[in-house]
Amino acid sequence: MTPAPMIALVGNPNAGKSALFNALTGARQKVGNYPGVTVERKSGRMTLADGRPVELVDLPGAYSLDPGSPDEAVTRDVVLGHQTGEKRPSALIVVVDAGNLDNHLRFTLQLIALGLPVVVALNMVDLAERDGLKLDPQALSRDLGVPVIPTVAVRRRGLEELRAALETLVGDGSAPPHVEAPPPEDITHLQHRARAISVAATVSETPVRQITHLLDSVLLHPVGGLAILLTLFFVMFQAVFAWSEAPIGWIEGGFAALQSLISDALPDGVLRSFLVDGVIAGVGSVVVFLPQILILFFFILLLESSGYMARAAFLMDRLMARVGLNGRAFIPLLSSFACAIPGIMATRTIDDPKQRLTTILIAPLMTCSARLPVYSVIIGAFIPARNLGYGVGLQGVVWFGLYLVGILGAMIVAFVLRKTIARGASSDFMMELPKYQMPRLSDIAIGLWQRAWIFLRRAGTIIMMVTVVLWALLSFPQAPAGQNQVEQSIAGRIATGLEVVVKPIGFNHEMALAIIPAMAAREVAVSALATVYSIESGDEDETARSLGTQLQGRWSLPTALAFLMWFVFAPQCLSTIAVMRRETNGWKWPSFALAYLFGLAYVAAGATFWGATALGL
Repeated sequence: MTPAPMIALVGNPNAGKSALFNALTGARQKVGNYPGVTVERKSGRMTLADGRPVELVDLPGAYSLDPGSPDEAVTRDVVLGHQTGEKRPSALIVVVDAGNLDNHLRFTLQLIALGLPVVVALNMVDLAERDGLKLDPQALSRDLGVPVIPTVAVRRRGLEELRAALETLVGDGSAPPHVEAPPPEDITHLQHRARAISVAATVSETPVRQITHLLDSVLLHPVGGLAILLTLFFVMFQAVFAWSEAPIGWIEGGFAALQSLISDALPDGVLRSFLVDGVIAGVGSVVVFLPQILILFFFILLLESSGYMARAAFLMDRLMARVGLNGRAFIPLLSSFACAIPGIMATRTIDDPKQRLTTILIAPLMTCSARLPVYSVIIGAFIPARNLGYGVGLQGVVWFGLYLVGILGAMIVAFVLRKTIARGASSDFMMELPKYQMPRLSDIAIGLWQRAWIFLRRAGTIIMMVTVVLWALLSFPQAPAGQNQVEQSIAGRIATGLEVVVKPIGFNHEMALAIIPAMAAREVAVSALATVYSIESGDEDETARSLGTQLQGRWSLPTALAFLMWFVFAPQCLSTIAVMRRETNGWKWPSFALAYLFGLAYVAAGATFWGATALGL
């Protein structure tokens, strides 16, 4: 059977390439890595207008055939037929942003010069028209010498016309002759050609586009823009506490009622302890923080879909240049606020290998969503819900401060790394700013649902599994009457040994026990503490109380602050370390990250504990 021809989807970042790929292939997709590199290979099946199947490969976004990053190198090699294990494409779909032809046509002209069959997808024409820009696809096709199809990928407009154009270009599906990259063309000449072609294709341009320039003059101001950025994040963290109070109470009440129901239905024994002290007390103590996680991601999705996040990266370029990085590192670090794993993977777009390594090593210092349950329970238990005026709460200020400490720590570490083991010059930063647009509520709803599902699935798998194992280690062997069950258990004896190490930084026996299973996932620290105190109390009314309420009578404020500071820095996530190993092709740098992060956590927690104690807190 003749293999299906392969068509490559190529274009600049932010051209809507992934949306077009999803629209053309639907669910018929598979993802893997290219042989020998960590760059992702995303392919899917689609059918042409005549019903023939083809393989569509979504290549990483690139700005030119002169690669400046591992992603761009793979795109160049696939297009030229030099990529190991990949056949040459039979045709190219070049995706361009209809509202930004000047920039996108430079790469398009390079690709057309290769001599491969090319069709241009003039994408996001609806947004271009909304901004007052009207284009002539026929004139653009005439100037480029290739078919040009207007498309709106997110609304599935132009797909049939695109398939029909590809049917003619692909022909019998045989691979085209070997191609080589044309001699590098002067960038200034390319810009002039791209500008001239975009002017020939532009029918009209109205003053509506001036709104973007007006907004950018404010939001990208080096002083005012940075103040707006910090204000937005400050408001976000205030909302996380203020808006989540009621739904958290509802969830806590539901779990308390479930505990009481099971306690009344089952006799005292191992099964009841397993369900009440292990599953419900452990997993429930984490699930209650779902509202805070969703509120945080609501703001992040809102800012991303509006086009603001890319501008935040532009603003941060000047600050990051002072520590040896540039604005391109901001996007992976920003992604790490959700989870360090996609953040580390996003460093593939960084061209300089030393800057990429530095970004990978500091990504775990960004406060990921897994820390939220830990921060929430400690802040809620020990920081008064005091209003500082004008809707500003003390708890939100402390939370915002923890994020700032993580960011400041990351910048200091980056500066040290760039002056020592990752020494190198800072590279220039070029980034395309997307259009401003009103976020689509349906897209935000889908994003929130996906995040909720990931969190709940994690709570129902990893967290539950670790909690159940911890419950077993805390419950056996059974302590003789009158003796403390936790201290006599297997887990308690392990914690006793670790307590010797962490006692100088203010940690108690239960905290020593909690940080061990939290290596699997940071949230487990909360479920571990809930399970420990549930088993230790043996009182149904005490077990039904929230974890924060139980902590208030057991920990001092310096101890609680030290615990918070530990989780700002400690690398309590094995999945992150595993991804770090994959992205750096070995254990050298993950081992280094484990050592320096645990060292920072120990020093920071100790300094916090003794400093707070000296101040009489």
